[in-house]
Amino acid sequence: MSQRHDHLLFTHVKVKDMVTTRRLVEVPYTASLAHTINALVANSVVAVPVAAPPGQWIGAGGSMIMETDRATGSIRKHYIGMVTMLDILSHIAGDDRVDGTGGDRVSDLDQRMEVPVSSIIGQSLEGLSLWTLNPNTSILDCMEVFSKGIHRALIPAVSQMENVTGVELVESASSYRMVTQMDLLRFVMAHASELKDIMSRTVKELGAVNRNVFAITDRTRVIEAIKCMRAAMLNAVPIVAASDSGEDHGQLLDGYGKSLVGTFSATDIRRCHVSEIEKWLSATAQEFTESISAVTLHNGGTAATSSSRELVTCGDYSPLSEAIEKAVTKHVHRVWVVDGELLVGLVSLTDIIRVLRLSLLSA
Repeated sequence: MSQRHDHLLFTHVKVKDMVTTRRLVEVPYTASLAHTINALVANSVVAVPVAAPPGQWIGAGGSMIMETDRATGSIRKHYIGMVTMLDILSHIAGDDRVDGTGGDRVSDLDQRMEVPVSSIIGQSLEGLSLWTLNPNTSILDCMEVFSKGIHRALIPAVSQMENVTGVELVESASSYRMVTQMDLLRFVMAHASELKDIMSRTVKELGAVNRNVFAITDRTRVIEAIKCMRAAMLNAVPIVAASDSGEDHGQLLDGYGKSLVGTFSATDIRRCHVSEIEKWLSATAQEFTESISAVTLHNGGTAATSSSRELVTCGDYSPLSEAIEKAVTKHVHRVWVVDGELLVGLVSLTDIIRVLRLSLLSA
């Protein structure tokens, strides 16, 4: 099949054809952080939109994303932001956790987890970045949005603007679905046979490898890792073997050329009971990831579940198809690029979508 046909496929197929029928997982603005974590865990999602009554909130990211009553058209709710596990962890590990006298940080985790989720919206850029796409937006146009680092978008189930394509900054609908970068790559995998020319090229040749890799060491504590990730807006970081060169284990460092020993992700905490989070903050990120893996196996985790703690890697000369397959099947948002045991880069979902789009446009 020609690359020209590939381009037409991604131009003619619409976002609504890619969206699953799974209901939108959301939480009300009054939900506690504990309730929000439970929603993330129960639905195996990494982020949830927050809904509030209309008329009292500034539109998230400059948008006014409303849900309306299908029969009357009256506004029922307003989506005011997105909350991720990293947002919640950053709140728990934040520097503001002090007793007001300059003494030790307050250790009452239950109290921290009972604050309303609306109180932490806006503390990260991603939390205010709500996007909508018209159901009739082409897959290629959806790629343009996701290639710029947008991770997810709301799709109106019944749009008020059926004849408009592209990003909708003003939207109301009776219900929404969510489409993510991962959904897009699942669609790509399903059509891999029609993209042989692109999929067979290496990640290095396509320019999908990012050589700037921020990492933590195997001596970095969980609380330090969370703060570093929040500051750099990273949901996961590689763990590299510490050297004896006086590294600051409380800061991100250049991981290029260092020995890769693990991955620390904010979503790992989903496997940890809320009551246990506090004790893990002072442990190293490496100890935490190893413990979580052991607990999963002890509890009878399947091979697929336990393998999620394996390092997900590829090489410079791995075909793009390999990177996509590993990202989708292991459900990770980045694949580490290695030379032997040495970390030499990463391929993120954003990188993959960017090079796919450019290759289709140049066909």
